[in-house]
Amino acid sequence: MTGRMKEIKALCVYCGSHKGTDTRYIDLARALGTELAARNITLIYGAGGIGLMTEVADAVLAAKGQVVGVIPDHLARAEVRHDGLTETVIVDSMHQRKQIMFDRADGFIVLPGGLGTLDEFFEILTWRQIGLHDKPVVILDCAGYWQPLKALLDQVVSQGFAPHSSHELYHFADSVLELFDILEAAPEPSISAPTERF
Repeated sequence: MTGRMKEIKALCVYCGSHKGTDTRYIDLARALGTELAARNITLIYGAGGIGLMTEVADAVLAAKGQVVGVIPDHLARAEVRHDGLTETVIVDSMHQRKQIMFDRADGFIVLPGGLGTLDEFFEILTWRQIGLHDKPVVILDCAGYWQPLKALLDQVVSQGFAPHSSHELYHFADSVLELFDILEAAPEPSISAPTERF
């Protein structure tokens, strides 16, 4: 292994608390989890024991990898928490959850998901746009799921609501291997962001 990937020790994965209607979403989550473990990269995620969240976490664990889950107390008490993780961090709020996931990750991967996944993606993208970080952000597409998102981002730029350089803030990948090729080529982050943002 050479280049940028030597520096990546942990990746934050945003994904659905549901599994979706296409089994390829599940296959992709499992493939990503297996590859993270194979590369000795710790998974940072929202600690859910449901949906694609548990699929990627279980795949990492099955391959003897490390998983750190971060979950607010109210969700942990609602019994959606995964109980078999390497480390679980229970926090008071969603804001704290996002902050810790950000701080502990060297980059961000977006799998298919719903409103929460979109919220996390747009927030981390905005943080990068305004200079709070320059960690890589990669949307891992599957069966064209994220193509409407790509079209929306293109529309935002073409209609003058963001500069063309905004496209440089994120990448789309069609496979797990392409994802890691993108991460391998990404420059090392140079922004030393403060630990408090809220």
